[in-house]
Amino acid sequence: MIADYRNSHPQILPKPYFLSLEVEAGGFGAGTIVQFQMRLLGQTQNFRSLITEPEPGRLLVETDIKSGIATSFHLASLGDNQHTRLTISTELKSRNAVEGFIAKMVLQKVYVQELELIARYAEAKARLEESRQAEGPHIAIT
Repeated sequence: MIADYRNSHPQILPKPYFLSLEVEAGGFGAGTIVQFQMRLLGQTQNFRSLITEPEPGRLLVETDIKSGIATSFHLASLGDNQHTRLTISTELKSRNAVEGFIAKMVLQKVYVQELELIARYAEAKARLEESRQAEGPHIAIT
């Protein structure tokens, strides 16, 4: 879901902060290049990121091509094969302590909203899949 930048990923971005997301190359996982706009502290910023998967299915990294700032999505199974912990983190390269503190506070707020959207989206997809399985196969005869 997180690696699908054409379909799922746009659904999990908090709209007050993420203004756009465009897939430039690829679209799923490693090798994808995306362009997006974010509104932070009243200013709109443009980003262009390369997606890598150092650990496919477990670690996805979006690295801004211009600044080198990386945001990671790390998935860890909680051992019961039904629950997964997702951690979103950004490696900041701030110019000073005040800027770093403010960026950290803003990004924490963004990521809390993003994690909530991810949980809701995953639950909705699971409910849809359960209802499809409960209905059984559909056969059309023409």
